[in-house]
Amino acid sequence: AESSAMKFQRQHMDSDGHPDTNTNYCNEMMVRRSMTQGRCKPVNTFVHEPLEAVQAVCSQKNVPCKNGQTNCYQSHSSMRITDCRVTSSSKYPNCSYRMTQAQKSIIVACEGTPSVPVHFDATV
Repeated sequence: AESSAMKFQRQHMDSDGHPDTNTNYCNEMMVRRSMTQGRCKPVNTFVHEPLEAVQAVCSQKNVPCKNGQTNCYQSHSSMRITDCRVTSSSKYPNCSYRMTQAQKSIIVACEGTPSVPVHFDATV
C-alpha cells in the first residue's frame, strides 16, 4: 500500500513543474497524479521546490493544524506553489480545474522517524 509520505509526494510534490508555461497544468497533473479517480478532488496544492526543502519544514515552525492536531509545521520561507481548484461547471469524470500560482509559506503535518510530511494543511 502507498505510505502517507509517498501519498504526500504524489499529491503535492512537483519540484520541476512549470505551470507558468502550461495553462492545462492542473487538468493534466490532477489526472496524472490519480486525484480524479472516483471523484474530482476539490482542491489540491502542488509545491515546486526540492523535496529536501519541503521535508525540512518538519523541523521548522510548529503551528496548530486546522483539525486541532499539534504536528503541523510552517515553512520559514515562501515556496513556489500552484493551487488547483475544481471549477463549478466540472462534472466527474471530466474534472476541470482552475489554476492559481503563488509564492507562499506552506503548512504541513509531519509524522515518523525521521519526521516527514504526510499531509498538506494550508498556505499562508
